Amino acid sequence: MRTISLLCLLMLAVVDVAAQQTFRTAVDLVHFGVSVLDKQGQPVTGLTAADFEVIENGKKQALQFFTVGDPEAAPPLHLGLLLDTSGSMSDDLKDARASAVKFVNALDQASDFTLVDFDTEVRVARFSAADYPRLVERIRMRKPDGWTALYDALGVYLNGAQGQDGQKILVLYTDGGDTRSSLTFADALDLLKASDVTVYAIGYLEHQSSSVRFQQRGELERFATTTGGQAYFPVGSRDLDGVFDKIRKEIAARYSLGYVSSDTRTDGAWRGVEIKLLRRDLKGVRLRTRAGYFAPFKEAR
Repeated sequence: MRTISLLCLLMLAVVDVAAQQTFRTAVDLVHFGVSVLDKQGQPVTGLTAADFEVIENGKKQALQFFTVGDPEAAPPLHLGLLLDTSGSMSDDLKDARASAVKFVNALDQASDFTLVDFDTEVRVARFSAADYPRLVERIRMRKPDGWTALYDALGVYLNGAQGQDGQKILVLYTDGGDTRSSLTFADALDLLKASDVTVYAIGYLEHQSSSVRFQQRGELERFATTTGGQAYFPVGSRDLDGVFDKIRKEIAARYSLGYVSSDTRTDGAWRGVEIKLLRRDLKGVRLRTRAGYFAPFKEAR
């Protein structure tokens, strides 16, 4: 349930967004999850560390960690699901729940799963792999009701994800725009930019007017592209299983790259990062990842 203390915490995170996300030390790896897709949007596999180049603020960085498709070697995978259970979901929630349950069951390599279901209020719970039956039951039990506190739900999830190390992937499902939150769209976008969470947004917007749909589609696309993820807009509930399956396949094929930055300053500043694919034989390939990160911050004495 949303409380005054919770909303105050979220607003403080917005005010000092860079400092909220700078818990790594100067000797820690900077980690990026990278998706490489061909012209048909299918994951490109079989790449090696030598196929990538990392540039931070114009300076080439030396890769010190690289893995793909190996749950044992990869950083721990923390999955999240933001599930809209507002009143407008009354016709579609059953299908959304069924697809979400299949998705959860197919990703048994995850270390844990955070469920945030939201309407007028925001509810959050984290489940270990051993607790998946309880997670599935919780997904199935929620009934549609109330307004849509999407931005607040996103803020609640990001606040909890700060303390997690490893890969953080959030799947966001909604059928409309925010109608209730204390946070704004700009607040939520700032929090996402400062996080190391990858967002896959699913917007089932068929019940919205064309003008409203255009705005809401744009917001979900911004959430996804800012984090190196992807937004999907199914035209019917029958397409949901296919969308969740695309997300699952992309997660399984993501490359994990890590390096220690050559910039040792602890000023909390934004550092732009460009990750390039060096293979000239791969034509029309797209690479998706975050655009950078906030440096560690340490107050001067």
